[in-house]
This record gives sequence, C-alpha cells and structure tokens, in this order.
Amino acid sequence: MDLQLTGKRALVTGSSSGLGEAIAKALAREGAEVVVHGRDRARAEAVATAIRADGSSAHVAIGDLATDEGADAVAEAALADGAIDILVNNAGSYPHRSWKEASVADWRQTYEVNVISGVRMITRIVPSMHERGWGRVIQIGGGLALQPGADLPHYNATLAARHNLAVSLARELKGTGITSNTVAPGAILVDTVQQFLTDLAPGRGWGETWAEIERNAIEELVPNDVGRMGRPEEIAAAVLYLSGPLADYVTGTTLRVDGGTIRGVH
Repeated sequence: MDLQLTGKRALVTGSSSGLGEAIAKALAREGAEVVVHGRDRARAEAVATAIRADGSSAHVAIGDLATDEGADAVAEAALADGAIDILVNNAGSYPHRSWKEASVADWRQTYEVNVISGVRMITRIVPSMHERGWGRVIQIGGGLALQPGADLPHYNATLAARHNLAVSLARELKGTGITSNTVAPGAILVDTVQQFLTDLAPGRGWGETWAEIERNAIEELVPNDVGRMGRPEEIAAAVLYLSGPLADYVTGTTLRVDGGTIRGVH
C-alpha cells in the first residue's frame, strides 16, 4: 500500500536511538525526507547515515528540547531545507522514581522534558503547516497515561499531559487540514529494556533464554493478551498511518499499540 508520504518532510524528536530511530527509518523507507533529532551529534549522524545508505534522504538537528535555546536550534536546522509536514514528538525520559523517591525537582524536570519540549516544537513547527493547509502532529504517549500504577508517578502524569494536549491541539486545528493524534505504545522491546529484563531474570526465576525471559517478565510486570513485548517497528507502523493522507479523517484520537494491555474503551 502506498501511504503517500513521498516528498513529505518529517521531524522525529529523540530519534538518535530506540523507538524514535525506528520511526525515523520507517518514515524514510516510505519516501519521507527525515530530520533526525538528538542531543548527541555522533549518534544522530549515525542514524542519518544509515538512512542515506538505504537510499533515503536524512538531515540532522541537534539540541536539548528542554530549553528554549535548544528548541530554537532544532527548529532552525529542521526548517533550513524546507517546511516540516510531519512532527513526531517522541523525545522524553522516564527516570525510575517511586512516590517516596521522586522529589519536586524530579517532577518539574520530567514535565519539562516530556511535555514542554513537545509544546516548544509545536509552537515552532505548526505555523508553517498552517501556511500550506496540511500537516500532522503526533505525540508518542503510553497506556500509563490512562491506567497508571503506583510506580513512576511523575512519568505517568506527563504521559497523561501528552494525551490531553494532543486532543486540545486537534480542537484548535479544526478546519486547517492539520491533524493531531497520539500513538500509545505498551511495553516496547528496545535494547535498554532487554538488558534491564535480562539482568533481572536470574533473581526473578524468569528463565535463561530471551524467549523465556520475555514471556515471564511480561506476565509478571505488564500482562497483555499477546504475551510478549511490542517491537519498535510496530509502533512505527502506527505512526506511518497517522502521518499520511489516508488518515485525513483521524484527529484528536489515541491509537493504542499495546497488545491489549489497557482494558476498556479509551
């Protein structure tokens, strides 16, 4: 299926590794010109080089989106070669803190990194979408926004904010040709997560092979109806759909890709 992304320009924040990298590469394979963003130039350039080696077009934008100066630098670099049609706000962090451990400073910094950073890019990128009468804004959220647990309260709250602002933005963009949506992943297998679970496995009795570890870890920590973790490429596929003209009639919604982790209709 042709997703009609050829010729579109996409900025994926936090795309120098992990889920963002998978999203950037998937957009590039579908014909989009991609701007890879990160704070570490070497890592971002490595992703851009891989995309170019695959025959696609990629640029790099470096900056810390938790600051106005960093966001200015990223927006300037992203817009240098043309307007951005697709903004994917993926950048974020999830420092492991419990209610007892998380300080007010932790809450403030997590909100700055996970929420305000996305707002900074929206205010810098969306105006040029208005000029062309078409655009896509996609937040990467998560199921914990809807059904949070006791752990990571500061992170869970920022996910809820991402979901909320995406709907508010969709209302603001009514009739403009620009849509605003959220993709909500479940537990996703990236390198850091696999290493974390592998390190935990001996003490939890989850087995020795990765197949055993994954199955048992999911059942104990984040049970779902598929019985495994999601793959970055599966989240990227959801982003691809929302990024193109085939999703013109989809706005203000959340597309859950979580193996059925979240219960109920949300």
